Amino acid sequence: MPPIRRLSWWWWWALILIPDPENPGRSKQLMILWSTKETPAIRVSGHWWKPGGRMFVDEHGGHVIPGMVCAWWFDGEKMFEPLVMRECRMASISDTHPLWPGEGKGEGAGAVIPLTSQDMSIGMAPGNKSFWINLSSDDEAVARGAPSKFEAELTPWWGPPSELTYRNNEYFLGMGYDILRLQATKCRLVVDGEVMEGTGYFQKVSVQAPSFPWFWGMLHFNDGSYLDWFMPHVTPMWSARDDKPWRLRDFFRSPNIGTGVFQDRKTGKTQNFDNCTVELSKQNSDDALIDDKGNILPEFRVKVWNDDSSATIRVRAVSRARWIFDQPTRASWVSHLTYNEYPLEVLSIIFEDSEGIRTEQDYEWIHGNAEHAWGVLH
Repeated sequence: MPPIRRLSWWWWWALILIPDPENPGRSKQLMILWSTKETPAIRVSGHWWKPGGRMFVDEHGGHVIPGMVCAWWFDGEKMFEPLVMRECRMASISDTHPLWPGEGKGEGAGAVIPLTSQDMSIGMAPGNKSFWINLSSDDEAVARGAPSKFEAELTPWWGPPSELTYRNNEYFLGMGYDILRLQATKCRLVVDGEVMEGTGYFQKVSVQAPSFPWFWGMLHFNDGSYLDWFMPHVTPMWSARDDKPWRLRDFFRSPNIGTGVFQDRKTGKTQNFDNCTVELSKQNSDDALIDDKGNILPEFRVKVWNDDSSATIRVRAVSRARWIFDQPTRASWVSHLTYNEYPLEVLSIIFEDSEGIRTEQDYEWIHGNAEHAWGVLH
């Protein structure tokens, strides 16, 4: 789709989850985002980014784009956010490009290479057997106690969750989205020389539409099963202008098109859910957790279902990362989006189908992440 000024947004997004031996119900998590946007200027968490250049495509299909690399790291107790927030130009090439080191087969291998003095790249190795991710933290984050270097390798796990899925939807007037994703992979993560084993999630997204409020979440199970939910919605929070949660106006959410999926390792079946509800509330237990500004973290009650099966999920956030976007638009108006990511702790889950009922007790561990966004970016 031809790009639309102020609306077109492209990104590669990876999430890595590492079981935390210190807190068995939690996971350490690393999020990395490589992105670019068709806009004259946008403020990202207080940092004004002005692309100052357009996308360039060479005769071999290689792209050079103005963009940013952003990341956060949750070590099981402390959230380092931002871990990375760096402007740079980025090259995106396939393994058939002359700059690729070696003979490529054109079967999907390639890389996104931020043009910086440090290796901040993501790519798929020849033979499509693995992804690599390299990341160096900003000096400010290291000064706050964050690790300085991350190296990850993502490899297939099993069947559908490790197979590329594609979704496309064009609404009208050239607006729509494209999503490529791997729902679950194995992951080997090296953090300042310490080797950790966990799981990974990856997606490449192109969006050409205003960004409205949504809920999204995903769970990785120890046996390789994968579950997610998605619920865009209408809410008075569309007019929020900052990142403050729990407002009086946040009393109404109307579901739009809620969906979900469960890739079940036990049965080998894929359950596509065409119904989804999400209830959001403040944690009210004695051990309720707060974010770095003293706001009580949320609890999510989620239900996804179809004619044959359902999943009822109760999870709570154990930390909060947020990205605050402010984009000048027409008539001196500035549009706003607060995008929250929450490492999760699973309190309960009930999955019912024709073969019976399963709960969280049937799994050694379940780890995940949830998103909640408010405002409208346009």
